[in-house]
Amino acid sequence: MNPTRLFVGNLSYQTMESDLQEYFSQVGVVTSVNVMFDRVTGKSRGFAFVEFATPEEAARAVEQLHNREFQGRTLTVNIARPREDRPPRSERPRFERGGRGSR
Repeated sequence: MNPTRLFVGNLSYQTMESDLQEYFSQVGVVTSVNVMFDRVTGKSRGFAFVEFATPEEAARAVEQLHNREFQGRTLTVNIARPREDRPPRSERPRFERGGRGSR
């Protein structure tokens, strides 16, 4: 787990990475910002990951910015959990398509 990486949720769908870079820089050195986008629609998914130079700065950001308003929304700011391993797509269960009587 990387304690310098934060999950930032409840973002406005118009929030850009540069907006978050500027906002989070008030509490420490931001090393990266990644707003998550839907692969199909290309629209924001309403959350991002912000990475700080040190764990102390990340902790300060959680303390100072969690539940604060940003662009009209109340932010959720937490230490990011490690990404869960998922099986490759070919190993995921598939569901049959079709309606009644499609046997």
